[in-house]
Amino acid sequence: MRAMQVAKAGGPLELVEKEIPSPGPGQVLVKVHACGVCHSDSLTVEGHWPGIAYPRVPGHEAAGVVSALGSGVLGWKAGDRVGIGWFGGSCGYCDSCRRGDFLNCLINPQVPGISWDGGYAEYVVVPSEALAHIPDELSFVEAGPLMCAGVTTFNALRNSGARAGDLVAVHGIGGLGHLGVQFAARMGFRTVAIARGADKAALAKKLGAHSYIDSAAENAGKALAKLGGAKVIITTVTNAAAMGEVLGGLGIDGKLLILGASPEPIPVHSLQLIMGRKSVAGWPSGASIDSEDTMRFSALTGVRPMVQEFPLEKAAEGYRLMMDNKARFRVVLTMGNE
Repeated sequence: MRAMQVAKAGGPLELVEKEIPSPGPGQVLVKVHACGVCHSDSLTVEGHWPGIAYPRVPGHEAAGVVSALGSGVLGWKAGDRVGIGWFGGSCGYCDSCRRGDFLNCLINPQVPGISWDGGYAEYVVVPSEALAHIPDELSFVEAGPLMCAGVTTFNALRNSGARAGDLVAVHGIGGLGHLGVQFAARMGFRTVAIARGADKAALAKKLGAHSYIDSAAENAGKALAKLGGAKVIITTVTNAAAMGEVLGGLGIDGKLLILGASPEPIPVHSLQLIMGRKSVAGWPSGASIDSEDTMRFSALTGVRPMVQEFPLEKAAEGYRLMMDNKARFRVVLTMGNE
């Protein structure tokens, strides 16, 4: 099979020929049709995650078809359309990960593209617990980004405490944010999109936002407060100062939910939190059952990622486009095996 791998931390993505792996007990061989390129793939490519055994094939937004089953695998069969996302591992003794309490099993994480070879390849072997059914309404290219960017925004919103009719803001309209706006609008929230530049207003409205705030033209927090204050703000940007600015747009009992990782500390004044009973929290991703819920909701309501497709052999080009923040909006690799 063909695969794009990095031979060492910080090395280039290179096209190589590898033996098609065989699934062991409890594992499944998946023929990959598409794989999203996520910023978290830089953990492997750049070597930011400790203990990675190189060479390694990145990719944790894979979508394909079950090709073969290892011994002891139940509930799956050859030909099933499946997605593979960020997988926290499984203790093997309970179904807490399957139910969404995946943080219980993150002490010794298993992550496709980090702990084992991921989806930048024509085949991948994964634990059966990592699989999620893909609805017939979604293509493989559409399903891939939903396995990380999609489940992160969907899961954050549905667990945020906001109810239909509440004012919810999505900060940033990029790879995560363009999905967050769609999910928020279709969940029945009064959706406000926040981004830099007046040129993004039309896109925000197309995605379903009821209002748009240009943070380059005005203070986003003050503008949001004028609209009544948000019950929830999900921030997908990686700029700490920008996160601190939108905090002022929370209403009473409002929550700033952080999805984008910033290398700098976020400026937060204690009185901002105390006087309005406001809070700041984070949200990582989800388990395989959450990915299934994300895809079912997307199929039902018409939520779709906006993607740029690259053939597998041009993975390095797609990865660089993503890292330079020039992707519109998710890069997806295709294997040419439809």
